[in-house]
Amino acid sequence: MNHDVLRLGALLLEYPDEELITASAAMAALADEIPGRAGRELRTFIQRRVEIGRDRAQEEYVATFDFHKRASLHLSYFRDGDRRQRGATLLGLKRRYREAGLELEGGELPDYLPAILEFAALAPGEDADAVLGRMRPGIELLRASLHDIGSPYGGVLDAVVSTLPALSAEELAEAQRIAREGPPDEEVGLEPFAPPEVMPPTEAVL
Repeated sequence: MNHDVLRLGALLLEYPDEELITASAAMAALADEIPGRAGRELRTFIQRRVEIGRDRAQEEYVATFDFHKRASLHLSYFRDGDRRQRGATLLGLKRRYREAGLELEGGELPDYLPAILEFAALAPGEDADAVLGRMRPGIELLRASLHDIGSPYGGVLDAVVSTLPALSAEELAEAQRIAREGPPDEEVGLEPFAPPEVMPPTEAVL
């Protein structure tokens, strides 16, 4: 697991305010030191963001994450929907963060993907592995959704996923279930959306 990829992923999935746009050169320099696909994906994304400028980058972020339910950065939604179970998940995440000395800022919920990635980068170990494992189906479904809508943020998720362990059988089964049924308590199930490794042909799922 490459912690620099997780740190950069966390930053690039935040709202691109003036401070983050100004830090683009520093982030690009860090991406240059990351080998393989992850480095290429991150460099490409950062270069494009610089080219389009702050205003367009901000508009793109809002259009992607605020107007597409499937592109929620709050990952417990995919698994728990709006049930009480989601509250328990959020409390558990907040406890893990507090024990690791990570405090959330701005009232953000602890299932916010940038917070999860920052936690995994700053406090690696069994707790980080457990959080990433629990949220992995949501990460995969978010990644697939971003590619489905043609968002360049799909490349950031590709970089993050490329540095994580392969999907476990349990994580794969959970991602398949959510892709078929949608989050709990949805009135209408989401149409299947996932990369081939998550949603194989129907006959292979049965």
